[in-house]
Amino acid sequence: MMITENWGIISYEAAWQRQTALFDQLIEAKLHEKPYTNRLIFCQHPHVYTLGKHGKTANMLLDENQLHALHAELFHVDRGGDITYHGPGQWVCYPILNLEDYNLGLKEYLHMLEEAIIRLCGQYGIEAGRVEGATGVWLGAGTPDERKICAMGVRSSHFVTMHGLAFNVNTDLRYFGYIHPCGFINKGVTSLAAELHRELPMEEVRDKLEKLIRNLLGETV
Repeated sequence: MMITENWGIISYEAAWQRQTALFDQLIEAKLHEKPYTNRLIFCQHPHVYTLGKHGKTANMLLDENQLHALHAELFHVDRGGDITYHGPGQWVCYPILNLEDYNLGLKEYLHMLEEAIIRLCGQYGIEAGRVEGATGVWLGAGTPDERKICAMGVRSSHFVTMHGLAFNVNTDLRYFGYIHPCGFINKGVTSLAAELHRELPMEEVRDKLEKLIRNLLGETV
């Protein structure tokens, strides 16, 4: 069984603490064969940059004073991937799951998250796909106009996951200009709104994404 939680707009630090506590609880329950709940968490963050455990600080192009001027923060976090941006108008999804309940390895799990976003883009008439050697979901794959619409980075232990995906819906893309997103210097970033030339209802997008993830996991809505 999986429940969905909507945390609204929440600071990155508060969300990180909450998901870490839930992650630890799920692992503890699993190891001791106690009842637990799989969760699909949706939220948005105020302006923040996060740098994965193998990320390079050189991919952050701002110093502390410049970050402060933008009302943004920088966190070093315990997930894969390099640097990315989170902010209003972007749906962040943190699935805290026991992958063994879904017969998934970590690679298959990431593939499933990518597939959900690819199908969601398709529902809005946007052709999206994967790029060899890079995680996440991209538009214009294999062309000079390659651009990322969804970043991904997860942490797992005992086949339990935390962190997840960040999908640009109505995101202010200017904030990506202050970093080398995901460590790439020569690739662009986009959003649903940028591609469709209109703002999207955030709740509509979230509901569609939840349904797709649940379907791909074999869960009911």
